[in-house]
Amino acid sequence: MMLDWIYKKTGEFLKDAVYAANDGIITTFAVVAGVVGASLEPIIILVLGFANLLADGISMASGNYLGTKSEGDLYQKERNRHRSAFRENKESYKVHLRKFLTSRGYENEQNISQLSDLLTENEDLTLDLILHEELGLAEQEPSKAFKGGMVTLVAFLAAGLVPLVPYIFLVGSEVAFLYASLATGAALFIIGAARSIFMERSWISAGLEMFIVGGIAASTAYGIGFLVSQIVF
Repeated sequence: MMLDWIYKKTGEFLKDAVYAANDGIITTFAVVAGVVGASLEPIIILVLGFANLLADGISMASGNYLGTKSEGDLYQKERNRHRSAFRENKESYKVHLRKFLTSRGYENEQNISQLSDLLTENEDLTLDLILHEELGLAEQEPSKAFKGGMVTLVAFLAAGLVPLVPYIFLVGSEVAFLYASLATGAALFIIGAARSIFMERSWISAGLEMFIVGGIAASTAYGIGFLVSQIVF
């Protein structure tokens, strides 16, 4: 039971964690690669890297929080609207449900009529069906917006710190970028591979997918930094 609860809760915020971690690594390493590509002073990497890490982390977390909260507000608004309409004209919802059931493959008119009558005896079930199946809306727990925002912030900061660690301990060293690149590549692969716990695919495939996508973004940042340095300097 405990394992099932952990699995459910982890899967609930998997998208937030993976998206934030991936963005944290790539955007921070993009700063590192861009500065190195432009042949600027290594100390600039730490200044820009941490500034970018904190600013983007807070921005992503607040955006996630507001987005999830807005979804919850929209769901509640639509549910209240349909509840009022249901209580004013229950028969129209029976007709609506008959059309819905027909569109889902039910053909026997008698069964459709009986099923729609049965469903409309339960107001909450009828509203759940319409909001989820037809409008694509899902109820949000009051605390989910805050939890999602915190997961985003922690994942972004933790993952985004990876490319900067070598420069904290090896600032000024020529091998710092090499270690930053290796650490970034390993982190991308590990985070990608971890997704396989919740997906029907191999951990190698999931890890390589994230590694390649992140590698393309990082290489682009390095190339832009190099080109800018050649034009400006």
